[in-house]
Amino acid sequence: MKSWEGAILMLVLSGFVAVTDPSWGGEKVKGKKAEVKEAVEMAAAAKVTIDQAIKTASEKVPGKVIEAELEKKYGKLLWEVEVVTAENKVMEVHIDAESGTVVNVSEEDLKHERKQ
Repeated sequence: MKSWEGAILMLVLSGFVAVTDPSWGGEKVKGKKAEVKEAVEMAAAAKVTIDQAIKTASEKVPGKVIEAELEKKYGKLLWEVEVVTAENKVMEVHIDAESGTVVNVSEEDLKHERKQ
């Protein structure tokens, strides 16, 4: 084997070790696993389905639903449903995932979102 071939082989092998080494990017994998676990736990705890939450939000704020997400807010498990109104406003409807009642309705703060 020529010296340059050996150097290329070493470079390829070191890249392989770096990519397959569990410590490389391990924090990202652990974070994703924790995120998935939390999502599964929240879904199991929610008594209200996403379909029910969307229906409730649509009855409260007419428009097109663009997003629905289960999250913990205000110390409760809530569905956050985003609806675009006829006036082109994005409204957030928070629905209690246990009882199905509307907790609050607010216009999404786009200025705040852009700063983050």
